[in-house]
Amino acid sequence: MISTYSYFKANILNKKFYSELGNEYNKTVEIILFDKYNKELFRLEKGYVETAEIYDSILNRKEIVLNDCYVKNFSLSAYRRIQILEKKSIVKIKSFSAMNAFFDSDFNIDFSYAEFEAGDVNFSKACFENGNISFNSANFGEGNVDFSYCIFRNGNADFANSMNTGGNVTFKNAIFKNGTKDFQNTNFGNGKKDFTNTEFGDGDVSFISSKFNNGDVSFKVARFGKGKVDFHFAEFSKGNISFERVEFGDGRIDFRTVEFGTGKVNFNRSEFGEGEVSFEGSQINEGKVSFKKTNFGKGNISFEIGEYDNAEVNFDKALFGNNEVSFYNFKANTLSFKSCRLNAYFDLRLSYCDLLDLSDTIVHDLIDMQPYEFKVDIKELNISGMRLLGRIYIDWKANNVLEIISKQESTGFALKAEQFRTLKENFSNTGRYDDEDKSYVWFKRYEMKAEMEEARKGSIFNLIWRYPLNWFQKLIFDKAGLYATDPIRVMFSMIVVFVFFSFIYMLILAITHTGIVSGIGSPEHEALSLVGRSFYHSAITFLTIGYGDFYPLGAVRLVSGIEGFVGLFLMSYFTVAFVRKILR
Repeated sequence: MISTYSYFKANILNKKFYSELGNEYNKTVEIILFDKYNKELFRLEKGYVETAEIYDSILNRKEIVLNDCYVKNFSLSAYRRIQILEKKSIVKIKSFSAMNAFFDSDFNIDFSYAEFEAGDVNFSKACFENGNISFNSANFGEGNVDFSYCIFRNGNADFANSMNTGGNVTFKNAIFKNGTKDFQNTNFGNGKKDFTNTEFGDGDVSFISSKFNNGDVSFKVARFGKGKVDFHFAEFSKGNISFERVEFGDGRIDFRTVEFGTGKVNFNRSEFGEGEVSFEGSQINEGKVSFKKTNFGKGNISFEIGEYDNAEVNFDKALFGNNEVSFYNFKANTLSFKSCRLNAYFDLRLSYCDLLDLSDTIVHDLIDMQPYEFKVDIKELNISGMRLLGRIYIDWKANNVLEIISKQESTGFALKAEQFRTLKENFSNTGRYDDEDKSYVWFKRYEMKAEMEEARKGSIFNLIWRYPLNWFQKLIFDKAGLYATDPIRVMFSMIVVFVFFSFIYMLILAITHTGIVSGIGSPEHEALSLVGRSFYHSAITFLTIGYGDFYPLGAVRLVSGIEGFVGLFLMSYFTVAFVRKILR
């Protein structure tokens, strides 16, 4: 049926009508569809059924078949008044089918408090024309419920408090025009729930406190217009949930405290409009939640206090625009933002996460991971390939930075080195100079490991000189002074070297005929013991003082030359490390 017509005319013809399913009706209704320019678009014929005849079938417990029929002013509220029943009395309907039917009303199309007793309930391809549509508190029983390809010309559709206990429920390819769509407190049963390609039009859409129970749920390629989309307090159980490529419109999107149950939740390639998006307090028992390549539009985004402890949550290549995004106090097994552009404030103060993947991201503003009110418990952090144009607020000790990067299983030494280099630059920009030094040391260590790893892939001759060089670099640059980041360690290294050379002199003097000779022949100098001469000569040689009152002979000359060079090097090393500290 054409859904874009502007209005219609219905003419009752005094001739029999035979439906495609073989039903016979005494009269025919000719329906003429017009556009807004009064141009005729299409003509169709339906069987005509008096409303009183339908009421009589309900009263006498007969099957109701309205396939290909035109129905005017059907209302269970009117039926109750006729039968002198309470306003909310349950009206039992034995079985019901209205495939390709045309419902028209001067008031409301009312199926409220209906109880469909046997078999499937089929409204597929039906058109609900004038009047608000109400299935409030309807009980569809254990059969399948089919509203596929339906057209709700009056977009005010009330399915609140309705229920289905067993079969599938489908609104696939249904079209709701502008108005309020209310599915609050609806119980969809344990079958498949299918809203694929459903068009909800403008107006608020509410699934507040709805129970989707077991079974797959699909809103794939559904389209929401202007208005709030509200799944607040909705409950899903076992089954996969798909919101793939959904267009959510420009209203507020509310998934607060939703229970996603167990299964896969798919928001891939969905489009959010200009309203806020909230998944605050939502949770999933176990499964995967995916927002790959989702476009979050222009509204701020909140996943605060979400509980996804046993789930992988994936935002790879999602577009967050310039929106503020908050995962404050969020829990997840894995949280991935791989290849995303983070243009605004990102609150990643997670209360728990096994793996936070920020690899290949471009950060333009601020990422906040620094603990404040609670411990930020991130077990593993991956920032390899990150282009950091903004800042990361992170604390080396409180965030346990060394462990959360070093324990990565998916990255090699080179990528770990790159990550520490990124953090080194970040700490420098944020004025955390002690943390900068720690990051720099581990950057150099992993860089050295990466070089050795690369050397092992080469020839054996390459390794012959790489191993001694690697050992020398570790000793001089790392162990002696932590790459000029720790002047106290350099000072300690100087003392160790001084004592070492002193003992070398003592050993040489004790076992050889060479010596450390007084250059001025003073009795006081001649009276110096072996230990005294060794330590004194070591001191003036190490510090390159060179008073001239003692000079070496024989093998001591060679050792003195080496100590003089080492002393000069370590004093320069200390100067660099000390100045580096005090100038920042």
